[in-house]
Amino acid sequence: MRSTRFNNSSSQWLGDMTVWLRANAGDNGEQMTRLRRNLRWAREEELTERQREMVGLYYDQGMTMPQIAERLGVSRSTVSRTLRRARDRLYRFLRYTL
Repeated sequence: MRSTRFNNSSSQWLGDMTVWLRANAGDNGEQMTRLRRNLRWAREEELTERQREMVGLYYDQGMTMPQIAERLGVSRSTVSRTLRRARDRLYRFLRYTL
């Protein structure tokens, strides 16, 4: 086997590696479909009402944390902590459903 030397100072090898990985990766369409379905269900069943509201405003409507804080009358820190807890809950649930 021929040894290929990569110039680490150039990002060319990173682009080549990315192309190779995409070409040789398996199809994960079924897994993504299952993940989307489970995510919708988890948002409804696993999150508190407050977490669902903030997740919807942040991810679905694209509001910033300060905008959400102003709209709901809470601090930006409260929004940040609530979103973090929601992501943690969703992660814990979803990692076992795939």
